[in-house]
Amino acid sequence: MLPLNYFLFLQIILFLFITPGPPRIVIVSYSMNYGVQKCVWTAIGDITANIIQATLVIFVIGSFFSENPNFLNIFKWIGVAYILYLAFDIYNSRPKEISSSKDFSKSFFSFFKDGFLVAGTSPKAWMFFPLIFPQFIDFNENYLIQFLILITTYVVLDFLSLIGYALLAQKLVSWINTKQRTINTISASVLVIIAIIIVVSQQY
Repeated sequence: MLPLNYFLFLQIILFLFITPGPPRIVIVSYSMNYGVQKCVWTAIGDITANIIQATLVIFVIGSFFSENPNFLNIFKWIGVAYILYLAFDIYNSRPKEISSSKDFSKSFFSFFKDGFLVAGTSPKAWMFFPLIFPQFIDFNENYLIQFLILITTYVVLDFLSLIGYALLAQKLVSWINTKQRTINTISASVLVIIAIIIVVSQQY
């Protein structure tokens, strides 16, 4: 059976996914500097963190976060610190041709790790799963199946949206390759602004 108000759930997450946030800013920058293929690992890291988050907050520690918001505050500051680190890394990355076949120094695991940590330390995600998911599950029925439908829908659409951002950056390759230093600076600046917004707006 479909979860409760499944199509409303689709509308909510699609809105979230088309809104630029840290994962999408990182994906765009990595697409410009390393190419779309390596961005796949960043996207996989992102959705892996989402699966772990959803599983933990729904089946293990959802009520714990509700009763102990200070732990969300810890995740917030860890996330802010990592976003600032990525901003610094992106700003200092040397512009490269996207079409180049050269094997760059970042490993596949490094791309995976960046995607995992950006998503895994997001207080927004840790609030989304315990607050939004339960509203679309009928716990009087087989809620495990409903959970699997919801999380599968979430990670598939999240992955596709991340790759969509990477492909869009590649489509603009001719313009981007002449302005990569500017784009890197803008991407880093946007990440810093997002970190500041998180600090100011997300209070637990």
